[in-house]
Amino acid sequence: MPQFSPEEVARKLGSGLLSFPVTHFREDLSFDEAAYRENIARLGEFSPAGLFAAGGTGEFFSLTGEEVERVVTAAVREAPEGMPVIAPAGYGTATAIELARAAERAGAHGLLLFPPYLTEAGQEGLAAHVKAVCRATSLGVIVYSRANAVYNETTVAELAESCPNFVGFKDGVGDLELMTRVYARTGDRLVHVGGLPTAEMFALPYLEMGVTTYSSALFNFLPRFALDFYDAVRAQDRAEVRRRLDEFVLPFCDIRRRSPGYAVSIVKAGMKVVGHPAGPVRAPLTDLTEAEVAELADLVKKAE
Repeated sequence: MPQFSPEEVARKLGSGLLSFPVTHFREDLSFDEAAYRENIARLGEFSPAGLFAAGGTGEFFSLTGEEVERVVTAAVREAPEGMPVIAPAGYGTATAIELARAAERAGAHGLLLFPPYLTEAGQEGLAAHVKAVCRATSLGVIVYSRANAVYNETTVAELAESCPNFVGFKDGVGDLELMTRVYARTGDRLVHVGGLPTAEMFALPYLEMGVTTYSSALFNFLPRFALDFYDAVRAQDRAEVRRRLDEFVLPFCDIRRRSPGYAVSIVKAGMKVVGHPAGPVRAPLTDLTEAEVAELADLVKKAE
């Protein structure tokens, strides 16, 4: 697989729908590499614009550093030629740097930088965190703004000015005013990614401000539906987007909101429903109940 420059990675990611595959576990919660690689090959046939290995949907927070490197290596080996694979980095700055270097060893093409672990920090500290990771790697870095690491437009603009390999901003907050401010300050300098749980809910309003792509968890188990939804968004076919929201996305989100952590659990349940099981989630997440899986199965039948 060819190596891309940070700028090339950004362009590719902004050109289409993004895949955030689940990480496959056996019943004993060990990483099932064979099943994971089979799934990466399956998803690759639908040609997403990029693949984010061991991301939030891939339970990055539950993986050891060694497991992260194994997952990313497997994704790089199975992804189609020409498809950028983005690896995760996060926790404290020193650990994030170690993960960035592991991503380079694994052959990844970019990094998704998750919030620092647990602690709150001001904008100056967050900027220092990002700068340290950017300096430590040649890979393009996409910052994930959410939870205890919400970056304001001034910080994002400063990072874009001072870090050449800072190439992307992923929003996990859903503050339309803040996202508008970030986009207005940085424009085409960055690829801007919609990154909320079930990002399809925000896809149309985000497109209005220039955000051309988003992370689709639905792509894991309904890739054709996810791509058709994305095409409707890009075509600004509001009637089709509303129909798909009403018939599937909104009731899907109703199930997802029943318990904290279900944003991941419901995707693994969806994989089971469509005949591509990915195993259980790791604690502290919990799997859907049998009744909820049955409810999801009924929804999926309508969407397939």
